[in-house]
Amino acid sequence: MSQLIEVAKSILKHNLNIKENERILIVTDPESYEIADVFYQAGINLSNETLLMKMKTRSKSGEEPPRMVAEAMKTAEVVLCITHHSLTHTNARKEASREGARVATMPGITMDMLQEGAITADYLDVEQLTAHYCGLLDAGESATIEKENMKLTFSIKGRNGIPSTGVFREKGESGNLPSGESYIAPIEDSANGTILVDGSIAGIGVLNEPVTLTVINGRLVDATGNEGRQLLDLLGDGNGRIIAEFGIGTNRKARLTGNVLEDEKVFGTVHIAFGSNKPFGGTNEAGVHIDCVIKEPIVTIDGKKLSFT
Repeated sequence: MSQLIEVAKSILKHNLNIKENERILIVTDPESYEIADVFYQAGINLSNETLLMKMKTRSKSGEEPPRMVAEAMKTAEVVLCITHHSLTHTNARKEASREGARVATMPGITMDMLQEGAITADYLDVEQLTAHYCGLLDAGESATIEKENMKLTFSIKGRNGIPSTGVFREKGESGNLPSGESYIAPIEDSANGTILVDGSIAGIGVLNEPVTLTVINGRLVDATGNEGRQLLDLLGDGNGRIIAEFGIGTNRKARLTGNVLEDEKVFGTVHIAFGSNKPFGGTNEAGVHIDCVIKEPIVTIDGKKLSFT
């Protein structure tokens, strides 16, 4: 335990830039409590006022926490969301960031992930790669993902690229930890085509077989196989099936493990998500956000092929 506490202390100091007298709030649930307690002990060891709130496990990523948790998030300088499902794309996270909290979301993090993989990255390299791809997203108007003769196209015109580096130094900064991705909210009704998802899907894990997704006017209308049906069930029949995100992994140490927190950060992969995107520049609210990871695709922005070297 002492070694893990030292890792957590290092994360608080170097990734979250914790300062003397800053208050730390840790939001967790029964599945994630053991790891949350490691960070609680780390905060106490650093002599910071640290509060641990345990809530009922959310049913899916993107579901809002209880209002009392959301209100508490707005009162801390540093918030860690160590939960089974992601709070990244919730209004609670957005409101806390607006109030100036530095928020790190760590959905599904494991003890292994505290010591290996993405958390061990050179975060200067992550910051540089993330800035590079965000610049391309910012300047771009249209994007295409190709994989095994399938193609999905969509518009990103007028939308801003969002950097998620895992380093949060300034008031209001937020993102996943560990991290490493550049992402953007596509125009919600602009996506058309089919795409082969062959990495993993949030809430399902590493895929047993590739899933072909069919998207018409921004809406997911079909997903093949048993895991495709699971995806459709997770998203529901409403706004959960609207395209929400296009992301590019920028962490060279990240591994494909079945945990989307790390999977979507793998360098050389991209991911698309469906559901809520209003918290990062889109217009859709759905109460769910599910990411789908694609290995080694061909990606073009405004006709220019992206390099993954």
